[in-house]
Amino acid sequence: QQPVQSPQAVILQEGKDAIINCNSSKALYSKHGEAPIFLMILLKGGEQKSHDKIVATFNEEKQQSSLYLMASQLSYSGTYFCGAETQ
Repeated sequence: QQPVQSPQAVILQEGKDAIINCNSSKALYSKHGEAPIFLMILLKGGEQKSHDKIVATFNEEKQQSSLYLMASQLSYSGTYFCGAETQ
């Protein structure tokens, strides 16, 4: 099943939080330039991973992952998206 992201786009404001939800996806990526960069994959329900002020969680019941960008900084500028995990 193709991952569905909501919202499709988020405009980050410095110091504000942003949330991106992904249905049918456990893999999260970012793109700052040409090539996408793998951020993290969530393997089980209730799992939470973080890197700096970026936190991701996975809700197994809803089959939804969420990416939280806390207190956004200019260095967070870029594209964040869901993707199918590779086996």
